[in-house]
Amino acid sequence: MEPYIPHTDQDLKEMLETIDVENVESLFSTIPSEKVINSIDLPNGMDEFNVLSKLRKMALTNASADKYAFFIGGGIYNHVIPSAVNQIASRGDFYTAYTPYQAEVSQGTLQSLFEFQTMICEITGMGIANASMYDGASSLAEAVLMASRYTQKYRMLVADTIHPEYIETVKTYVAGPKIEIEKISHDSDGKISLKDLKSKIDDKTSCVVVQYPNFYGVIEDLKSIRGISKDVILIVVSNPISLGILEAPGKLGADVVVGDGQTLGISMNFGGPSFGFFAIREDTKFVRTMPGRIIGETVDVDGKRGFVMTLQAREQHIRREKATSNICSNHALGTLYASIYLSLVGPKGLKEIGELNISKSHYLLKRLEKTGHFVRAFSGEFFNEFVVKTDLDISKMKKVLFKNGIIGPLDLSKANDSMKGHVLFCATESNTSEEIEKLISVLEVM
Repeated sequence: MEPYIPHTDQDLKEMLETIDVENVESLFSTIPSEKVINSIDLPNGMDEFNVLSKLRKMALTNASADKYAFFIGGGIYNHVIPSAVNQIASRGDFYTAYTPYQAEVSQGTLQSLFEFQTMICEITGMGIANASMYDGASSLAEAVLMASRYTQKYRMLVADTIHPEYIETVKTYVAGPKIEIEKISHDSDGKISLKDLKSKIDDKTSCVVVQYPNFYGVIEDLKSIRGISKDVILIVVSNPISLGILEAPGKLGADVVVGDGQTLGISMNFGGPSFGFFAIREDTKFVRTMPGRIIGETVDVDGKRGFVMTLQAREQHIRREKATSNICSNHALGTLYASIYLSLVGPKGLKEIGELNISKSHYLLKRLEKTGHFVRAFSGEFFNEFVVKTDLDISKMKKVLFKNGIIGPLDLSKANDSMKGHVLFCATESNTSEEIEKLISVLEVM
C-alpha cells in the first residue's frame, strides 16, 4: 500500500521554487546534524497476545493509589468519588469528550453541558458560565486576556498567594499581548496585603487576581479586596469543593470566577487531565468577550425545549481576528463527571463534604503541632490545607512516609525559595482518623 502523500512531486517543486529553497531538507538546516535521527532502533513487532501479556506484567509494577494515604494537595486532591459517577459517565450514550460540530443534533450532550453551566453558576454565585476550559491554569490565563480585551488596559495585579504554576501559565499567555504583571505581597496571616494592593492599583490596572482559598490554604477576604479594587475586574481562582461551605465569590463581588474541576468527581490521574471552569457576572457586553463556548436553552419549531450553542467565540467557528480564544476543545467528559457528581451529592452533601474537609484538616494541624516538629506558618483561617514550618529533613521525611504507605506533604521550597523548611499538608473527607494517627506515629519517632 502506498503511503498517503497529499502533494505530488510537481506540487513540491512549485512550492520550493516559490520560497526559493532547493529541497525539503533545507527547511530543517537549523537543526544541528548531531541531533538528526536517521533511523530508530525499534524492536520487532509482537502479536496481540504477547503484547497484552507484557503490558499486564508492566502494570503489576505500578503502585496503586488505593494502597496509600494522601496528605498532599497543592492543586490536585484525593476526594471520595461515588461509584455511580464512573458507572453513569461510562454509558455509551454519554461517553464522549467533545461537543459535536453539528452540535444541535446531539441534544443529550448539549443538555448535560447546559446543566453543568447551571451548577457552576450556582456554586460560584455567578450569572453565566461557559461549557468548560482545559484546566484551572489556562482558565485563569484566558480570564486575564478577557479582562484586557474588555478594559483595553494592559496591567494586572496578581496575588503572590496564587498557585505558582498558574502564575507561570499566565506569564506564557500574556507574553504576546504584552500585559504587565505585578505581584501583590501577603501578610503574616497568609492573606494578601490590602495595603500593598491599595498602593499598586491605578487607572491602568485591568484586573486584580486572587485565589480563594489560596495556594497556602488560607481563605482570602474577598469583600475587603473588592472594596479596594471596585474600579477594576476582580478575578477569583477557586476550589469548587470549598464553595459547598464558603460564601460564593459572586456574592462577595467577583467579576470572574475560574478554577480546576478535578475535585468534582474526577480521580487524581497523576495530575490530570481534569477540566477548567469559567464563570462571569451577568453582563451582556461582558459575555461577548468570554472565551470558549456557551450552551443555551431554546424551543424548536414545534415549541419543544431544546439546546443550542448560543455563543461560539472560538476561531474554528468565526473569523480568526474576531475570536476571543483559540481553544480547540473543552474537556466535556470532565464536565460530565462533575455534573453527575454534583447531582449525586447535592447542595447538602457538598456542604457536609466541606465541613469534613475543614474539621479533618484542623484536627491534623493540632496533631502535627503536638509532635514538636511543626509550627503553623500563617494565622489566617484555612479550608483543607495549611503550611507548617518543620525542623525535620523534608526529603527524608517524605521517603519514610512513603515507605509507610503515606504520600505527602508538599515541599514548598520547590515552588518558592523563601519557603525553605516549609511544607503544605492537606486533609480531605477521604482521610480516616486511622490514617491521621498512622501519619503522626511515623513522624513522632523521626
